[in-house]
Amino acid sequence: MRTQRTVPTQRSATIDRLLQDRFEISQPDTQNSQAHGDTLTAISDGLVALLKEYYGRGPTRVKSYFQDDLVVCILRGGFTRVEETLLEGGRGSAVIEQRMEFQELMRKRFEDVVEAATGRNVIGFMSGNQQDPDLMCEVFILDPTDLVA
Repeated sequence: MRTQRTVPTQRSATIDRLLQDRFEISQPDTQNSQAHGDTLTAISDGLVALLKEYYGRGPTRVKSYFQDDLVVCILRGGFTRVEETLLEGGRGSAVIEQRMEFQELMRKRFEDVVEAATGRNVIGFMSGNQQDPDLMCEVFILDPTDLVA
């Protein structure tokens, strides 16, 4: 009979101290964590609302990330019926091209959502799409940053 090994789910206090010293890990501040969560929710909800308003339907799933001067939003699902028809007809490149044009046209609106949520200026915006699985990725660079001189 095979025995199953149990892995501890909590680190020891010594390991936590070593990790904090080595990697400058700080303990979560619940007030700051709540504010960070509110920012992420505002970004996700704002981008989904824009897509729903202008596409007629929005993504089915969304997750946003915000660290330092970088905001990344991953959106899944949400092809319109027209886009689905084009995909089924082998015209996937037309769907990607149309989405890229749309996202460039919507650039200022997307940036406004992120600026309102973070209280910082967006100085860079990049967007990407793929078909299978249906994903959109919106990347925002915030001011100030040491990436751009």
